[in-house]
Amino acid sequence: MKLHQDSGEVTVVIDVSYSAPIDEVKDFILNEQCPFIDNQTDQGLIKFEWFFDEATNTATLLEVFSNAEAWEDLANKVIGTPVNIKFGQLFKIEKMTILGEATDNLKEKLQAMNPVLKSYAGGIN
Repeated sequence: MKLHQDSGEVTVVIDVSYSAPIDEVKDFILNEQCPFIDNQTDQGLIKFEWFFDEATNTATLLEVFSNAEAWEDLANKVIGTPVNIKFGQLFKIEKMTILGEATDNLKEKLQAMNPVLKSYAGGIN
């Protein structure tokens, strides 16, 4: 363990809402989105996990990357694809929080989503 040394990891927390039936949403995630993302990534993606609150039709997607470049690389491969377009049809992004540094290119691409950017301050990792 290291004290107060930024590992360079980037965590992206995307809070969404949805109105489609939960079975349709989960089918998309399990059978389309996750296999697609898995095929697009190398070692830079550490986590890509969904968490649901079915009572409120909300969910959170947690993405953890080894560094900002790995995140940008995946984003460039995914943006505009049929899977990404279907994501936009199924979910409304309520809030995006980026923990760690993002590249200038990615900040520009995500500007329309009005992400909350938080830089590293300290901790144990």
